[in-house]
Amino acid sequence: MNKILLPILGLGIGIFFGVFYPIQIPPMYSKYVALAAVAAMDTIFGGIKAAMADEFDVVIFLSGFLLNTLVAAGLAFMGDKLGVELYLAAIVAFGVRIFQNISALRITMIQYRKSQKAKEHDKDARI
Repeated sequence: MNKILLPILGLGIGIFFGVFYPIQIPPMYSKYVALAAVAAMDTIFGGIKAAMADEFDVVIFLSGFLLNTLVAAGLAFMGDKLGVELYLAAIVAFGVRIFQNISALRITMIQYRKSQKAKEHDKDARI
């Protein structure tokens, strides 16, 4: 369960800085910042899901964050040059993955809680 702390710590730090050190983003960069935020959320929830499945790898976590952010920013940049809102494709893709990861986390936590209750019930039955 210690591996789950890195993604949660990253999320906490991001929320802290976002709340207590608000900065003004120029409108021309708002798409890129939004994509970076959504890519970060996707990576964080994916990291938490991997940690709960005991499959967390720091290299995969960090490389996923960097690569996802760069690809999303590249799509947004290419879309700006073509006059097409391509950043929306990345937002939708990351959004779907975020909801899938949150759903998997919810199911894992419910199953974990059920198994803990079953263990407690078995322990009480033996006494």
